[in-house]
Amino acid sequence: MSHSPCARTVVSCALLVIALGAGVTACGSDGNPLADKPYDAADQISFNTPTGAGKRADPDKPLEVVAKSDEDRITDVTAEDATGRFVAGELDADGHRWHSTSPLAANAHYTVQVSTEDDHGAPGRKVLTFDTSVPTTRQRLKVTFGPKAGEYGVGQPVTAQLDHEVKDKAQRAVVERALRVDSVPAVTGSWYWVSDKELHYRPKDYWPAHATIQVHSNLDGVRISDRLWGGPATPLTLTTGDKLLAVTDASAHQLTVYRNDKEINQIPVTTGKPGFETRNGVKVVLEKQYFVRMRGTTVGIAEGTSDSYDLPVYYATRVTWSGEYVHAAPWSVGSQGYENVSHGCTGMNTSNAEWFFDTFHPGDLVKVVNSNGKQMENFGNGFGDWNLAWKDWRKGSALTTGTQDTQNPQDAARVQPAAL
Repeated sequence: MSHSPCARTVVSCALLVIALGAGVTACGSDGNPLADKPYDAADQISFNTPTGAGKRADPDKPLEVVAKSDEDRITDVTAEDATGRFVAGELDADGHRWHSTSPLAANAHYTVQVSTEDDHGAPGRKVLTFDTSVPTTRQRLKVTFGPKAGEYGVGQPVTAQLDHEVKDKAQRAVVERALRVDSVPAVTGSWYWVSDKELHYRPKDYWPAHATIQVHSNLDGVRISDRLWGGPATPLTLTTGDKLLAVTDASAHQLTVYRNDKEINQIPVTTGKPGFETRNGVKVVLEKQYFVRMRGTTVGIAEGTSDSYDLPVYYATRVTWSGEYVHAAPWSVGSQGYENVSHGCTGMNTSNAEWFFDTFHPGDLVKVVNSNGKQMENFGNGFGDWNLAWKDWRKGSALTTGTQDTQNPQDAARVQPAAL
């Protein structure tokens, strides 16, 4: 089969060359078939999608484009839906077959542009449009992004909560590819499957200061499994402020604050005493409470014992759900800077606690070093995400190989008033 314009007019071209003299031709661009305008390639290729009026393609089946003749080859295929989502695909080495490798969306309108060439190298083109069918009895996967829109510290992970469990790795990969996180400035980041219904996204390093982070889903209408399809999700926009990091050295009883990597304050503190040691590692500010009633019974200390307490606490900045705070502790001022006497919290005098409370916000970073306490949990007790090395974080993605170190958030301690 041949569709080359020059191939069809080779005799007339030759006669014109003889009549007009050497070096003069009437076949545009010196007879080079690659310079010809693309011809209609409709009879060179076939599609596996229905094209009749009212017919819809099955989104469960991959899109396929095949060259009808061994003399013709496909050179490029571009397929996208009406929302601008592109379909990934593979072209065989001989150019005779292209097939999609990412799922089609249900109830979507697609435009497919196919470029071809014949045995003379002349280009052809065909544009096809089709619609996909609507799921009938299938469930829809709802995705809820977090936290709520606003400004956060550079340590704030993005979360995605699913309303159905997704356990199969191939199905997780479909979901993960569709959940998009873009930032300005751009950074390298990845999702981590915390559980079958929860994902966290963080960069390799902390977010840049004063960044804008856009989160959205391309999952709507995409097949995840035979009975589960993607549903709509509300996009999310976050921004970051200055990089704020508080480093508490439990053995030196000092908390040092850095703004954009420059030291701005040093505060004498007390941390957890033996048996109640403060967790080591990086934590993220979760919330702030001007007043909290802290009771030992909430962290397993029986009333009437030597360690029991029931106190009003002010300027409380929470860093774990199990009750670790940075807060005012006027009762331990004499120990601050010298010894650890708390039940796990980081205590300081009231004026310093007020300054810390006013300076730090959700998403800012609090790191504890040189404590005899255990390591901060990676998940389930706040955001310990940054305690995972990047290579280990990448193992939690369904798009990479390796094992996952996941933990169900429900297995960890949930919201407790305080550890004092």
